[in-house]
Amino acid sequence: MAELSDQLMAFTVLAYLAAMICYAGEYAFGKRSRIGRAASRQLVGAGAPVPPVEKVAPEPEKPSRGEWSGRIAVVLTFLGLALHLGSAATRGLAAERMPWGNMYEYIVSATLVGSVVWAGVLLRKPAVRHLGLFVSLSLVVLLGAANLIAYTPVGPLVPALNSYWFVVHVSTIIVSSGIFLIGAVPATMFLIKNGYDEGKRSFPYTLGRRVSDAAGLERLTFRLHAFAFPLFTFGALIAGPLWAEASWGRYWGWDPKEVWAFISWIVYAAYLHARATPSVKRTVATWIALAGFVTMLMNLFGVNLFFEGLHSYADAG
Repeated sequence: MAELSDQLMAFTVLAYLAAMICYAGEYAFGKRSRIGRAASRQLVGAGAPVPPVEKVAPEPEKPSRGEWSGRIAVVLTFLGLALHLGSAATRGLAAERMPWGNMYEYIVSATLVGSVVWAGVLLRKPAVRHLGLFVSLSLVVLLGAANLIAYTPVGPLVPALNSYWFVVHVSTIIVSSGIFLIGAVPATMFLIKNGYDEGKRSFPYTLGRRVSDAAGLERLTFRLHAFAFPLFTFGALIAGPLWAEASWGRYWGWDPKEVWAFISWIVYAAYLHARATPSVKRTVATWIALAGFVTMLMNLFGVNLFFEGLHSYADAG
């Protein structure tokens, strides 16, 4: 089972990579999410007589190369999701536990949640399909990092993790982290699109030329963060301290993992507060959201790799 999990993970990365290439094809050659088609219509000159219009049944529009590329990308995304789920499930079966016991498994599980969330966004909001380029890029980078620097052979849990709090605490953190991951994508593209609309033409603002409605991206950013924040609050500030008290005899000990989780919570709370404050610009609030995601990455990679603390066992099998 452990070998099968590793093989499925390799195919998962390849599927997401292929999806990223197809999303890039749609991004480069496709139309801007069906927006702006009216600009291609011929305009009648001012004052000129308007010719009579015959009512002709519209011909069905043939999918362009970009459209086909986008459809293939969606199929590959769902294929990658199925392989991703299979890899996580077989690793759990091999370990005879939930596959969340070390840094590698955490990344695999968090990105799995992110992929599920993105699949849900695709089904509900097909118009934002072009964001798949950046979602799949994020998945490939994180899973690549997991396999290159965090891979751990399947093994039993260390004694400190043998608790029902292991499922409660870690699962809520994984789910919220996966949603924050996907929320960072429309947040980034909102800032790029907004800058492009304001006349900025340097990289990366040139990427905003084919990005649709900036306001829609900002609303999607807010909804994802507003959904994830209560889960993260429960996992980091309620379940985590309760587990710490049961395991170590104290609720809070200023462990590096605890400190950075609290920093992330403060930054995301600041984002939601700024987003709800009319006097704060949406761009400023969105920058705060991205700062929160940076702190999450610091907690995941920086703390695990460069700091010593009571959570250091998270890197071991």
